[in-house]
Amino acid sequence: MAERRLDPLPVLRDIAPAADMTAAEEDVCALCGRPGGGRMEKHHLVPRLKGGRETVPLHPICHRKLHSLFTESELATAYNTIEALQAHPDVAAFISWVRKRPAGFHKRTRTAQRNGQRNGKGNSRGRGQT
Repeated sequence: MAERRLDPLPVLRDIAPAADMTAAEEDVCALCGRPGGGRMEKHHLVPRLKGGRETVPLHPICHRKLHSLFTESELATAYNTIEALQAHPDVAAFISWVRKRPAGFHKRTRTAQRNGQRNGKGNSRGRGQT
């Protein structure tokens, strides 16, 4: 009998708009710059576990990509600005790819393996896309 693979438990997402954002800013992804397409998530630039409070709106696919590439510690120390995230080669390749998709586009994000596959070293399948 084939083994059934279960997806990891979903993480509850903070989807409410940030208090300091205008309506127009809430509907544009801070990472890829595409329109919101109806559903945006708040990304803490410094993770809440590390004391972060500032948030930016991201598409769900963009948000999941960041968390598949970086640990909470990496996000808190090295990638705590949109500019730093966009400068990372894997994120830049993802942005180039996702900008060609419609705003509401969603595709399952592959998770990078923890055995040295993060920090720009590719993912488990040797591809840089989701």
